[in-house]
Formats: sequence, C-alpha cells, structure tokens
Amino acid sequence: MSKQYDVAIIGGGISGLMAAYRLTERNPALSVVLFEKGHPLERRVCPIVAKKVSTCIKCKSCAIMEGLAGAGAFSDGKYVISTEYGGWLTEFLPDATVIDYIEQADSILVSFGATTERFMPNNELKKRCLEFDLHMSQAQLKHLGTDSNFDTMVHLVNSLRDKVSLLTGTCVTNVDKNSHTIEFSNQDGEQTCTADRIIFAVGRAGSLFFSDWCERNQIPLSNNQVDVGVRVELPAMVWEDFAKKIYEPKIRYRSKQYGDIIRMFCFNDRGLVVTENTNGVLTVNGHSYRDESRKTQNSNFALLSTTNFTQPFREPIEYARHVASLANLISGGSVLVQRLGDLENGRRTDEKRLRQGSVRPTLSAVPGDLSLCIPKRQLDNIVEALHALDQIAPGTANYDTLLYGIECKYYSARPKATEFEIDGCKGIYAVGDGAGFTRSLSQAAANGLYVADLLTRT
Repeated sequence: MSKQYDVAIIGGGISGLMAAYRLTERNPALSVVLFEKGHPLERRVCPIVAKKVSTCIKCKSCAIMEGLAGAGAFSDGKYVISTEYGGWLTEFLPDATVIDYIEQADSILVSFGATTERFMPNNELKKRCLEFDLHMSQAQLKHLGTDSNFDTMVHLVNSLRDKVSLLTGTCVTNVDKNSHTIEFSNQDGEQTCTADRIIFAVGRAGSLFFSDWCERNQIPLSNNQVDVGVRVELPAMVWEDFAKKIYEPKIRYRSKQYGDIIRMFCFNDRGLVVTENTNGVLTVNGHSYRDESRKTQNSNFALLSTTNFTQPFREPIEYARHVASLANLISGGSVLVQRLGDLENGRRTDEKRLRQGSVRPTLSAVPGDLSLCIPKRQLDNIVEALHALDQIAPGTANYDTLLYGIECKYYSARPKATEFEIDGCKGIYAVGDGAGFTRSLSQAAANGLYVADLLTRT
C-alpha cells in the first residue's frame, strides 16, 4: 500500500462509501484509502442469522454492526426522503440542499439495484394518531429490505474496488491532527500513512473511538441525549393497516405522568428481532426482508424513552451501555424478553409462561424481568405509550405482546465543526451517525456526498 494519499476515509459505512464514490467520480486521479475495522461484505455472516448458534457468541468483529457497508448493511434498509426526521443536517444546511443530496444518494443506490418503490405520507393515518395525542412524522419512505439492501451494498462496494484502496480488518488507532499521520493495525502489524484530507465516517460502532479522539485533542463535543427502551414484537396484523399504507409508523408520544417523549420507530413489518454486539454490550434491533419466503408472522418496532441529561453529567453513551449491560448480566450474557402482561403484573416471564403466550418470539432471548434493569421512569413511560398506541392499533397492549431489552439509541457526541471540518483540525472532516450529525441511512449518505463535493471543489 501507499504511504501517502490525497484522501483517507475512516469507516466503511454508507457515509464513507458515498464519500469515496463521489470523490472518485468527480476526480478519478485522486488517491483514496478507506479503512474499515470489520470484515469485507462477503465475510459478514452472523452465526445467529446463519442458524449456527441460538444466542450471541460475541464474535471479535460483530457481523451485524461492523464491516464494509456498516451497520446499515444488515438494517431493515429504510431510506427516508424527508427532513422531518433522520438526523440534524438541517441545522447546518438548508432543507432543500439536504433533500437534494438525499435524492442524489438515492439515485446512486438505484443504479446499484435499490428499489424505486416509495411509500407516501398519509394524512388519514396522521389524523387518527392526533385524535389520541399521538404525533406521527411524515415522509416519503423506501423499504430496501435487509436482503435487497445488502445486495445493493455489494454492488456499490464492487464498483469502488479498482478506484479506492479498501482496507478491511484494519483498525485505526490514532490520527495526528497536525501531521495528518494515521496510525493503524491489521494482520500485517502496526503501520502508518498520511493523507492531505481525512474524513471520520466511523458510524455508531466507532462513536466511542471518535469521541475519545476528540477529547484527547481538546475538541469541544456536544449532545447529551440518549434513548433507552425495548423492542416490541406482536402479530403483524395489529399494525398491518399502517404497514400497507406508509410502511413505517414513526410516532411520538408525551407521557402524562412525567412529560417525557417516547418514540416509536424502526418498524419492521413481518420481520424478526435480532441481537447486536456493540463493543461487547448486547442490545436488540429489528430486521425485515423483501423476499416473501423470509417474512414472519410478527412485526416489531422500537419504543424508546428519551432523556436529555444536564450538567454535570456528560456521559450519556456510557449510561445507555450501563443499562444494557444490566440486562446482559441478568440474562447470563444475553438479552431479555418479557410479556407485557407479566411486566404489568410484577412477575417475571419464565420459559413456561413464554410458551403459553400467543406470540412466538423470533429471537431466542432469555425470559426474565425487565424491571430489574430498566429504570422505573423509563419503564413507566414505555407501558403508558403502549396503551396509548393501543388506541390506534388495538392489540398493541395485549398481555402476550413481547418486550425485548435492552434497545438503546445513543447519539454520538458531535464535534464543533464548520462545514463539517472539525474546528482546529484543518483538512479533517467528520460525517454521519458516528459524528452526531445524522441518524439514518439517507442523511448519512447525503452527508458523505456533501463533504466529498466540498473536497473536490477545493
């Protein structure tokens, strides 16, 4: 490999890949290197998904969370064409510019096989929600599907192989902000290289590394929000009306007891619940396939309570990891599942009670008691929100509705930056979810394209 590059990209998720694509498209003469800690796409095989094991065995590199195409490679593949949600790019760019770049990224994905089908906003459903003080965000939405999305990413990555140095299984350990020297290690040992411009595109899995790097380099960070809650699983027919019309109901509710915001999102129609391993802490998420043969009889969604911490507390990510690690501890190194009725009656779900339930779990989780690991305030919020949602989709708050824990979404500490160039670090940029600018495939992709355009114009 070379020792000097025009541009180095740290992270091979959607924002990093889009940046690499645009850089080489606009200026093929550029020498570009992309570092990815995880495996290449063809080696990203989760033993649980492959049905080799029933529970997470904590692989050294989590195939779900790390590797080329990032966590988005195995996501449900929702592509949000809106500025109502999906990140905070509109705090830095005009709404029209954000939408333009989201559409540009969509065109690139379509050229590599992504669907053109779009679900459109539905005011009838929005009105139904408002009648019960539930607030549904609207968007044009594409469901790429876990399977189809993966294939699209394969084609995108393959298009870059002859244009970019793709270094997988390569962990960046440090970046000198003055000399632009990048220190990294892989199977060949510890090495270094330099680059004129550097883009941090580390994604959620790399957010701790990035925030540590910022702190070591005295770069101001902001964002003290964290979402903690559960993954809800129930019969698909309960939310079928919403799924057919808009695919994803993205609904906010303000609890009457505490006045906190609870969010329903990441809906997976006829999907399955999965385990994620982020730096050794197991959490839950959801997937859904376009292939009819891989669909299930259940749907699932995240239901999370939002907390905005104030001073002096400054470690919201560690807080969320701590709550999730309690569930890992109680379950003996796994994740928990509990029936809603058992939770409300103050008793643990055990194997017998789980078998008696009418909802068959799609994830082999440990039956238990979520009240032993989720703080009371957040648990109260979740139960109250489930009963509110039951008014627009009767059956949501059934006794046998399954709750998996913990699901958490923490928003990476955002560095102080101007046009995504980190303050005090000339020529070093940050993009995507790992830098706290976005929280969706579409905005992360748009962010990568935008910064690549900045670099090819200067």
